[in-house]
This record gives sequence, C-alpha cells and structure tokens, in this order.
Amino acid sequence: MKFLIGKKQEMQQVFAEDGTAQTVTSVIAGPCFVTAKKSIEKDGYSAVQFAWEELPAKKANKPLLGFLKKIFNKDIAYRHIRECRFPEGDKMINELTPGQKVDVSMFNVGDLVDVVGTSKGRGFQGVVKRHGFHGMPKSHGHKDQERMPGSIGAGGVQRVFKGKRMGGHMGDQSVTVKNLKVVAIDLDTNKLLLGGSIPGCRNGLLFMRTKGDFEINKPAAPVVEPVVEVEKKEETNI
Repeated sequence: MKFLIGKKQEMQQVFAEDGTAQTVTSVIAGPCFVTAKKSIEKDGYSAVQFAWEELPAKKANKPLLGFLKKIFNKDIAYRHIRECRFPEGDKMINELTPGQKVDVSMFNVGDLVDVVGTSKGRGFQGVVKRHGFHGMPKSHGHKDQERMPGSIGAGGVQRVFKGKRMGGHMGDQSVTVKNLKVVAIDLDTNKLLLGGSIPGCRNGLLFMRTKGDFEINKPAAPVVEPVVEVEKKEETNI
C-alpha cells in the first residue's frame, strides 16, 4: 500500500488523445518524511508516521522540536504529522526508515487512489438543504410552512426517535472518495492530477492511499536515442 499527504488545488480539464475532455483535480502531494514506525510487538499495531509541510522552528513547541531533532539532527518542524496503518509485513513498512523522503514518484499513471478530505462547512441548515426534503405544498393553509420539516413523530410515544432527520450542522466532516484515477504526475512541482472531484475547499488537507507494492528509488524509463544512419562515401584515389 502507498500513502501520501497533500492539499487540494484547483479543478481543471485535460484532453485525452482521442480528444475527449476529462475533469480532474490538481493536488500537491508531498514530499513527506518518515518520522516513526509502529510495530505490533512494541505498540500493538502496525503503522508509519509521516510529516509534511515544513514549518518555521519558532512556531513549534519544544516537545515537537526535540522529537524531530533526534531524527533529522537539526531544528526543524512540520505542520502536519499523521499516521497511516498498514497490514503487518507490508512492503512500505519494511523498506521505510525514519528520516526517509517519500514523494509522488511512487505513484503511476492509471493507479486508483482513495482520497480522504474534509467537506466544506455549511453551518446550521434546514431539512430541505441538509436532507433534501421537498417541503410543504405552496397552497392555502400553509403560511410560512414551505420549508418546514412537518411532524417529527407520533403522539403516543412521547419522545422523538433517535436518528430522526432534522435541521442541524451540515458539512465539515471527513469524506472518503474511492478509486480516483491518476491522470498525470508532475515530479518537478509534486502535483497529481486525479480524475473527478475531491471533497473540501482549496488548500484543504488530503490523505491519499492506494493499493500496490511500494517501490523505493523506482528506476526511470529507459531513454532510447534515435539511430541516425550516415551514408559512407566511396574513397577515390587520385
């Protein structure tokens, strides 16, 4: 399994070779640095801890600076430190070590990625927007009742059942979108183009994970140089 932290950017469209347009979301992913490894023998679960987005050292507290100084041998801080659980014996756990860098080069075009983000907060909303209620009929006898929820229960029970759909806080929740296809990868800017939409606002924090073996120092594609044929001229003795 592969895991990376990033943030959402703008949406755009790209064109395939056959001319069809596809909607994609641009994501800045990594580079992340490994800060710790968890094992079942010592911690009770198997996971890797990642740090992303460097932060000025003066903005971090002393416990965090002391923890990171043991790994990087300098005063450095990161804004986001998150753990990702992996199955026991996963290749990513076995090959990663604290202080190692992980970036978008481990992804391949065509990979299916699960993205976890935080949806936009909508505040307190009524039942029409929050749950899709149709509202009351716009006819006689329904003054100021067009967007009301209506009855919330029977009269004899004397209570409202749990889970009743009513008005309340909407959004600002963790949302997972699965199987987004990696359309393009830009190693220079650490950007991924993922097909489809992603929950959250621009610059919102994202967690990306995908199945497949993790490869360190993945070899680059071989460069094939064009073969140029040179005509040989016949030598003439004068």
